[in-house]
Amino acid sequence: MSTTELTIRRPDDWHLHLRDGAMLEGVIADTSRHFARAIVMPNLVPPVVTTAEAAAYRDRILAALPEGDRFEPLMTLYLTEHTDPDDVQAGYESGLIRAVKLYPAGATTNSHGGVRDMAKAMPVLERMAEIGLTLCVHGEVTTPEVDIFDREAVFIDTVLEPLRARLPELRVTMEHVTTRNGIDYIRAAKENLAGTITTHHLIINRNAILVGGIRPHYYCLPVAKREEHRLALRAAATSGDARFFLGTDSAPHVDPMKECACGCAGIYTSINTMSCLAHVFEQEGALDRLEAFASLNGPAWYGLPVNAETIRLVRRAEPVAFPAKRETGAGTVTVFDPMFPLHWDVVE
Repeated sequence: MSTTELTIRRPDDWHLHLRDGAMLEGVIADTSRHFARAIVMPNLVPPVVTTAEAAAYRDRILAALPEGDRFEPLMTLYLTEHTDPDDVQAGYESGLIRAVKLYPAGATTNSHGGVRDMAKAMPVLERMAEIGLTLCVHGEVTTPEVDIFDREAVFIDTVLEPLRARLPELRVTMEHVTTRNGIDYIRAAKENLAGTITTHHLIINRNAILVGGIRPHYYCLPVAKREEHRLALRAAATSGDARFFLGTDSAPHVDPMKECACGCAGIYTSINTMSCLAHVFEQEGALDRLEAFASLNGPAWYGLPVNAETIRLVRRAEPVAFPAKRETGAGTVTVFDPMFPLHWDVVE
């Protein structure tokens, strides 16, 4: 008999973009409706560099929550070549800062203030290794001679492996892994390495962006790769391996910034992620492992308790309707279309 209902611990999102201002106010409910916590990305304009800035951003997020929603933003700092190790340690010891984010300069949205010379960031990284604070990495090189589809593999070989060899105690989360190379690298590690996988990279490959015309709402960074890599991601996510867990990388952009000559990278998935994931895990015969991926593995990695609350998913006979657009005070945001009907519904 096929499964038609599933109850799991309330999930968390271990990689999320909430933006700020009117956009934050327009999208926060799509996360707080289903997710208990989220690692919030710091690449605002200007970026969240200090503990004081992270505290102020957290206050803005909490103020934007719909009344009655229970949601905890887990704050991060944007790593620069001038980040103060003492400030990072103070933020971590206060319980506010859960991770520091490495953006190679120019790798993605609002990353131009990121790290160009890893040697200049080493004092902070050494302190993080000493105190046990996690480094989240956007794992791509940005040198122009490297093909965009090879950026993750080259980053592993030229940046991440040397860093981990120098600082084996440093805890590293490879965010939004997109290649078999990344999956294999995490699996081969003995300790201190884990990876998040997005909803959309489990569903689309690069054909979604390019076949039949350029479709900007499937463009993200890291860019979707070949089908062999998508299949490797699905195998890892549905395996039950505790080193892999959900980080949606849900990233809202208003439509004019996507549908233009130089469109922004980002896919907005917060609203329908759990329905998409249930579909994927059902296809893979792994619905019994969805809770591990979405609700258990992430808290274990970050040393946090599993959420006591649960959510219930029900498989409907008719497809569940999701809005194609999310209207915000900042403008219209297109919602991720997985290109197949979604039958799994989260029951409030």
